[in-house]
Amino acid sequence: MGMRFRFLVAAGTASLCASVVMIAEVQAGAFGLREQSTQAQGLAFAGAASGSGGVSSMFWNPATITMNPGFVAEQNFTYIRLSSEIRPAPGTNPGFARLGGSGELGQGALVPAGATSYQLNDRLWLGLSTGAPFGLVTKPNQVWAGEVYGRSSRIFSLAINPVIGVKVNEWLSIAAGPNIEYFRLTLRQALPVPGLLPTAYPSSFLKGESWGVGFTAGATLTPRDGTVLGIGYRSSVHHDIDGSIGVPLLALAPLAGQVRARLNTPDKLSVGLTQAVSPVARVNLGFEWDNWSRLGTIGIVSKTLGLAVNTLPLNYKDGFTYAIGAEYDASPNLTLRTGFAYETSPIDFRNRSVRLPDGDRYIASVGASYRWSRQLTLNLAYSHFFLDRSRILAGLGRDYNVGNIAFAGVVDSSADIVSVGFRYVFGAPPAPTPAPLVRKW
Repeated sequence: MGMRFRFLVAAGTASLCASVVMIAEVQAGAFGLREQSTQAQGLAFAGAASGSGGVSSMFWNPATITMNPGFVAEQNFTYIRLSSEIRPAPGTNPGFARLGGSGELGQGALVPAGATSYQLNDRLWLGLSTGAPFGLVTKPNQVWAGEVYGRSSRIFSLAINPVIGVKVNEWLSIAAGPNIEYFRLTLRQALPVPGLLPTAYPSSFLKGESWGVGFTAGATLTPRDGTVLGIGYRSSVHHDIDGSIGVPLLALAPLAGQVRARLNTPDKLSVGLTQAVSPVARVNLGFEWDNWSRLGTIGIVSKTLGLAVNTLPLNYKDGFTYAIGAEYDASPNLTLRTGFAYETSPIDFRNRSVRLPDGDRYIASVGASYRWSRQLTLNLAYSHFFLDRSRILAGLGRDYNVGNIAFAGVVDSSADIVSVGFRYVFGAPPAPTPAPLVRKW
């Protein structure tokens, strides 16, 4: 037992190390990241909360851990290529409009995520998942028409989530565990200086980091063979961010220095349904609710002055995702899958910024799994994100306002995502716990 538990910790540590070394950040549904499972991505994440994502479904619903007998580890590597460009539109201050558009905002990123589960007996499982629930990188041209609202934005996160799963009976499983989360952000923008041309504006910055703790919990119901309903919850994580503001002018020095901010990440509710329609085919449905509206406006407070020196007026709406997918066992070793999802973004014209020019999206996915051996399964998935053309307006009394410098823009975006992963089963599942001996006296 001790040796097996050390194996579980070692497998989880390997996954964590991969995340720390390789993780990069991208935009996905505000600054949330859903790319935690290659299998689930092939289904456009339909049924992720009911186990369609394998062991990595723990991200959406930790109770799916009881669907994996024995000692199992998964690792997923997802490359996301975001393409996004903002072009100035009529309404932008003429002195800035001639600076041109953003150029390519998007940055390619490799996002690893892993999950490991170990079955102690026929009722009890231990698990560990690691990954990035949030991330963002946008980097326009250094000099461009919207530079006073954003020159670069970067958000990095890392979550470590150990869980305990219990198979209560043949139709009900439950699980829960703490979610330990690291969060870091760095934001830069041009600082308007009287007497200088916009092409010579220096950059100011805001950066900070924090550790916080939340939890995950969930349940799976199997009312009959071939039907699985899963419900999972990831709580909000409160972050007391410690950081600093930097400004390049001596006259503004009192506004610089150490700052603090309070950020509550959105909680997430996931529902999934997996239904077998034949011995070799399954249909999956998925629904996700992300409580982005809890972010509101974030105040940036100087530790020295005790006063608010800046704000981040996010003011997001809640986000909703609806997905449908199907998978087919073409042979005992090959499974094919496809899916489609529609996501209503928490960002629209009222709160869209040059840092995060997000919008509603349509997601089309295909994927496959190949069982290389009894122990090793290889996974592959591809998705394309179609985003509606959207508009941005900053300044003129709106929330994002720098010296009444008006900026109006048109955004064109899309994304291509490729994910590869593997699943490895260590040894055979443990033998069921024998029934207690009943003696008659």
